[in-house]
Amino acid sequence: MESVARLVRDERTDFAAFLRTLTPEQWDEQTLCSEWTVRELVVHVVDYDALRFRDLITHAVRGGLRLDRMNALGVAREPARAPDELIARIEDNLDPRGLTAVFGGRVGLLDSLVHQQDIRRPLGLPRDVPPERLRHALAFARHARVIKADKRARGLRIVATDLGWSAGSGPELSGPGEAILMAIAGRDVALAELSGPGAAILGARLAG
Repeated sequence: MESVARLVRDERTDFAAFLRTLTPEQWDEQTLCSEWTVRELVVHVVDYDALRFRDLITHAVRGGLRLDRMNALGVAREPARAPDELIARIEDNLDPRGLTAVFGGRVGLLDSLVHQQDIRRPLGLPRDVPPERLRHALAFARHARVIKADKRARGLRIVATDLGWSAGSGPELSGPGEAILMAIAGRDVALAELSGPGAAILGARLAG
């Protein structure tokens, strides 16, 4: 089994390679993070790589300890960075550090994986996410309080039908691992790909 740090490095390498295939027009398209374009979302991804602990504290205070405000502040600092520069920032920071290194790099894996899908899905550019990365991301996401995935997944038996992976107990939520991950991360567009009584419960939580 590969280490989480290796999985993060591989995911970020793939992310950078994917971004290099995008046209200038695609960099200005909206993502599943509806308030952000592709460019702004990538600014957000690289923003946390440069934050030291004291910078993170300042960031949190200025954002009123709210993640959405903290994220918006980061994007607002550098909204017009050139794609080549942003991609180079990812390539220069393939190994998790700073905030992305928390929980053994699992924060970096979840962040990079979900945000790549945030870009790919609206652009109609799907991929087959490597199963080992998905399993680790799902296992961590079920307890990820900062993005409220723990509340969305609570009390559900999650079954990734394409991974041979399951966790939890309660009404079953089943479907492809990537769709489950995106749904519990708050992306309601993935709900249509899920089934079981847990899907309705998760749908209500997303709408609430």
